[in-house]
Amino acid sequence: MVVEVFKTNVHKEADKNYVIAVIQSQFPHYKVNFDLEDCDKILRVEGVELEAKNIIDYVNCLGYLCIALE
Repeated sequence: MVVEVFKTNVHKEADKNYVIAVIQSQFPHYKVNFDLEDCDKILRVEGVELEAKNIIDYVNCLGYLCIALE
């Protein structure tokens, strides 16, 4: 199991739900959640054979910032 954590610019609950729905439609076996209370608006994705670049590309294509955190 791989866990990736990303900094985003998602601020609204509706935007959060939209991003989660898009990621889960493409990667139905991933666990996806946000921490909008964190200053970095954390997106956390957990899955087998998870590719951080794929998540970044999908979120960026939706018009949001997404940067992998170390």
